Amino acid sequence: MKIISWNINGYRAITGQNPSKRYDKIVKENKLFAYIKKENPDIICMQETKASPDQINEELICPPGYQYFYNSSQEKKGYSGVAVFTKTEPEKVNYKIGIEKFDLEGRIIELHFKDFILFDVYFPKGYEDSERLDYKLEFYDVFFKHVEPMKKKGKKIIVAGDYNTAHKEIDLARPAENVKTSGFMPIERVKLDGLIEQGYVDTFRLFTKDGGHYTWWSQRGRARENNIGWRIDYFFVTENLKSALNKSYIQPEVIGSDHCPLGLEIKF
Repeated sequence: MKIISWNINGYRAITGQNPSKRYDKIVKENKLFAYIKKENPDIICMQETKASPDQINEELICPPGYQYFYNSSQEKKGYSGVAVFTKTEPEKVNYKIGIEKFDLEGRIIELHFKDFILFDVYFPKGYEDSERLDYKLEFYDVFFKHVEPMKKKGKKIIVAGDYNTAHKEIDLARPAENVKTSGFMPIERVKLDGLIEQGYVDTFRLFTKDGGHYTWWSQRGRARENNIGWRIDYFFVTENLKSALNKSYIQPEVIGSDHCPLGLEIKF
């Protein structure tokens, strides 16, 4: 099974419903559907969709051959949001973690399949010394508390998405310059340390040990061309899936967002 995760930074832009701008060039093409057709994933998880289905042209809501699930911000239009396209119908779908201030922002989709439970999550951004940093840190705790009973039952769990935190120095190009920047502050990084201690596995690091591999680049100063990036998007899985992992990778060559897609291949 192939699962893709991608922060698309605007569903209407990446599908061509709205024109997008890359430097000085205006483009209006359906990069998302073209990518899905080429890659043919069984499931694709998307974050930062910034749209609900009622804002999307009918022919662009989902590519052929997939079922779709959207969770959108109820408080603010054009903000946050996640979506999943899947070839296999899930047995159960949940959109909440039980805390209203988090659920209102449309940040998770939980899908139960026969062999595993998949979470598509858009973790909040934090800002130094602000309420949003506290919000982000609390979201980590509340979300994984929500998952823990399933984990204790021995369920195989995949948590895909934009975590908005680079874990180790190897996970960003300029760690020394960013130690006080939200996304690489010690208080944020310790949350990912906690995941490892709880028995979750960073799948990419099972297959790739060296640096220089990133999933997000600033849109300023041609950071992507110079590979001045951050690895803030992950597939974390429970230990009981480790032996089934076939491949975990990122695709920095795929354009369409300030993030690139990442893939996970599993043998069930």
